[in-house]
Amino acid sequence: MKPAFLSLVLAATLFSGAAPRQQSAPSDPKPSHDSAFTVHDHAKMNERGEKGMTFSETATAHHFLLKADGGIIQVAANDPKDSDSIDRIRRHLAHISHAFSSGDFDIPLFVHDTVPPGVLGMKRLASKITYTAEQSANGGRVVIHSFDPAAISAIHKFLRFQIDEHQTHDPTMLD
Repeated sequence: MKPAFLSLVLAATLFSGAAPRQQSAPSDPKPSHDSAFTVHDHAKMNERGEKGMTFSETATAHHFLLKADGGIIQVAANDPKDSDSIDRIRRHLAHISHAFSSGDFDIPLFVHDTVPPGVLGMKRLASKITYTAEQSANGGRVVIHSFDPAAISAIHKFLRFQIDEHQTHDPTMLD
């Protein structure tokens, strides 16, 4: 009778949620706010970012801007004469615009080592979102636009996550 009781207890434990569960990629992960972890994690994110984006994180500045109809991912070389970084930024943003339009968010997933909030919604509502790469004097931007409120909400979640992760201090609310 003991083995049957043990089996019953084991089964109850496994199905009650008490046992550790394997997590799939979260749809809305929360960034850590533990300062020691954030500094360490930010450094690793920058390392992955330089591999995934092909330009220096320290030689460039990222900005993530929320707009009523979507938002903007903007990257600029810190030195206006740094033509190598400017070219790399422009190629990367053109690639990102195309990739996001195709529902491919592999680079942000790689850079942040998680599925950023908003990505699942952006994928689901892909037909309602446009991504346009534009050049600027020191780099470029990707303009993300939608008329769909659910798509705009997903875009804003994604951009707020980027603001927090990249520590850009950009506004997280619309004016």
